[in-house]
Amino acid sequence: MFKRAFWIFLAVLVIFLWAKHDPSPTPGSNRIEAPDPAALSILATSDLRDAEPLAGLIQQATGVKVQFFFGGTMESADKVINGKAGADAAWFANAKYVLSDPRGRSQVKLQDKIMFSPLVIGVSQSEAQKLGWTGDTKVTWRAIAEAAKAGRLRYAMNNPASSNQGFMALMGVAAAFADKPEALTLADIRKQPIRDFLVGYKLVGDNSSYLTAKFIEQQGAAVNAFINYESWLLSLNRSGKLREPLTLIYPYEGVATADYPLLLLNDAKRADYVKVVDYLKGPEAQRWLAENTLRRPFNPDVAGQVAKLFPTGQLLVELPFTADRAVADALLAAYMNEYRIPIASVFVLDTSGSMAEAGRGKSLIESLYFLAGADDSPTGRLTRLAGREQVMLLPFSSEIYPPVRFDIPADDQARATVFADIRRYADRLKMGGATRLYDATLAALKLLAGEKEKRPGYMYSVVLFTDGESNTGLDWAGFQQAYTQLPRLAQEIPVFTILYGEGNVRELEKVAELTHGKTFDARQVNLATVFKEIRAYQ
Repeated sequence: MFKRAFWIFLAVLVIFLWAKHDPSPTPGSNRIEAPDPAALSILATSDLRDAEPLAGLIQQATGVKVQFFFGGTMESADKVINGKAGADAAWFANAKYVLSDPRGRSQVKLQDKIMFSPLVIGVSQSEAQKLGWTGDTKVTWRAIAEAAKAGRLRYAMNNPASSNQGFMALMGVAAAFADKPEALTLADIRKQPIRDFLVGYKLVGDNSSYLTAKFIEQQGAAVNAFINYESWLLSLNRSGKLREPLTLIYPYEGVATADYPLLLLNDAKRADYVKVVDYLKGPEAQRWLAENTLRRPFNPDVAGQVAKLFPTGQLLVELPFTADRAVADALLAAYMNEYRIPIASVFVLDTSGSMAEAGRGKSLIESLYFLAGADDSPTGRLTRLAGREQVMLLPFSSEIYPPVRFDIPADDQARATVFADIRRYADRLKMGGATRLYDATLAALKLLAGEKEKRPGYMYSVVLFTDGESNTGLDWAGFQQAYTQLPRLAQEIPVFTILYGEGNVRELEKVAELTHGKTFDARQVNLATVFKEIRAYQ
């Protein structure tokens, strides 16, 4: 029997907690450019790309043409609430955020849950055996936190500050250690167990495909577990790409579950919507979804037919969470400023002459303002520089300028003072000169390697921003050779590169690939939006 109290809690949360489950779309890609008026257009979150082949089956079975458009859940949900979805229907992992807002409720004419998938922990088979987490063993959140604290559980997880999966795991730990988990208050949250759990958080990201690629590379000594939806982890096992399969752990106190409702937005398409829902809830589509996406069917007859696809003997109990918004806000703030492993980063900033063109320098300065607290939206508050964080700004053009370091205090008032210092520094940036890109990147890696040697308890990363290609100093071959000579500590630090202006795309992609980082595209969107996205990977 599933408990549904958890969804009450999610109703006030999901404004900033949705995961980008599949390859992350280009920001703004959920805008519908030219919907077919004859089709039932569906604005779907990117984790549902694997269901897109259903469009042909739907049309064949019902005569209704379906047109899918994909985007991030948070952005898509906001568009639905504001009446700007530009689609006849929406399909999300969960609709509680939309339905928690009176404007959202007014937009939704009908809703039907199609399938479901619980959040679980996949542990490398050999490690699960060493931990004694096989067979009928009841693994509690307490045992999970203790294994993480002891260094035995080293996991990949979507960032709790921007991801539904990550936050549900964080909240699970908070509820498991609370005396009153079904009526959780601020006083009930115990900090130390949460800190213990987060000791094992070794691979950070906001995109399950990115995390999967990194997990495949690093499975073993670096990471041995992955927290995500059951469907994702089962698919990963099925892929054959892992060094060893994952044993799925369903925490004994309970799990949280995505139930994928399809929402009707355009009442003029009600008849088509009903036909599509009837088909999706029918045996053919339910079986297709189970077999091809490994999400569990709601249809009981089909559930019995496909039971072999899913682990047996697991009791899927829904976690009982509070509906108190203050608890959620406080837990997230504490995660950012107190609980999580502190982060240290170098922002390598191109201040060459081309940055003076087309307002690029201004955009860069605005992005630094964003990092320093200028964006007071829910997502802005969660992705600004956080307490205990160390950030160094390293401008470059024809030469590499001295880095300027800012240590971010946990105290709100002291943090505001440092934010003001960062904004003043940004205002003093001057654009001019050539682009010594590779030398600056090497300097950042060496700088952080020195910091890492002194402070091994931090998580380190470099963010490289440029609007052009390297035209002075080292070329790519020289950089590649110099990189191989860096100490191991430097080679463990990822470089996140930002494509901007006329930046050499392949050049920046190669830097990210070599350093096990990721490339972000800011050529078609506001630069601050990309800086916000990068924060979820640090």
